[in-house]
Amino acid sequence: MRALVTGASGFVGRHLCAALAAGGWDVVQAGAAHEHEGYLPVDLRDEQSLRAALDIARPDVVFHLAAIAAVPDALADPLGVYDVNALGTARLAHAVRTYRDDGGEAPRIVFTSSADVYGRREPHEYPLLETFAARPENPYSASKAAAEAILLGEARSFDLDVVIARAFNHIGPGQSERFAIASFAAQLARIAEGGSPVLLVGNLEAQRDFLDVRDVVAAYVALANAGASGEIYNVSSGTAISMREMLGKLIAAARVPVEVREDPERMRPSDTPVAYGSSAKLRAATGWEPRFKLERTLRETYEDARERGRIPPS
Repeated sequence: MRALVTGASGFVGRHLCAALAAGGWDVVQAGAAHEHEGYLPVDLRDEQSLRAALDIARPDVVFHLAAIAAVPDALADPLGVYDVNALGTARLAHAVRTYRDDGGEAPRIVFTSSADVYGRREPHEYPLLETFAARPENPYSASKAAAEAILLGEARSFDLDVVIARAFNHIGPGQSERFAIASFAAQLARIAEGGSPVLLVGNLEAQRDFLDVRDVVAAYVALANAGASGEIYNVSSGTAISMREMLGKLIAAARVPVEVREDPERMRPSDTPVAYGSSAKLRAATGWEPRFKLERTLRETYEDARERGRIPPS
């Protein structure tokens, strides 16, 4: 099997490419034009680059991960995130259609969406199900909901083979410090090296559904193999845990004294209090089960932060 992975240089992309290679796939890694050597240059704002990537890769599956993924970036530039995440996905779908119309065999598109599309829900609605209507609350989640709608419309109108993976929070080694758990781990790593004991946090009361990134990419591969075309699947653990408890587990792993301090800059203007989903549909379709315990994931995330030493101790 041949795979084209957009966003291959990102946190999830690197783990996905490793998992695919370990499974015997032939992987073509696509990234932004400025990425280092080894990545096929692709720009979601340029359909010609997408079509060229298809011509080169001739994939059986396109794993479409490339996106502006940070909510703060989306809030700062809504039009930019819509152009990349929503219209970029539309350009990819159109490139796949023209590739097919010119004689190529159209690949399956596995699109990595986000549980953020669900927005705030009533307590009785949990765990969240794929049948619930999207209620995006920020430009990032709106762009993902729009991209889902575009792909499903393309599937129904033009017979594209599309599977949507609606992923909940995923963490693990290699994640950017711009995301909360990775930020906690990096700050703890600096404290362990003699830095200031102050650890800055955002909203610790929010409860989220966390999976190890390696379990998430295993779900993506499973959906590529066994997901039903035109369907949406939650990629979730089915339980919620508070950011406060997650931080406590990381502090316990680090074994360093800290002073936890709220940082207004880390608070989102719209933050869903609770989010967790049912993965029953994914499990039934593919047999997928998560393998990584949360404590292991957090320990390895902290150890990765120590090893990388992103920022020297202050």
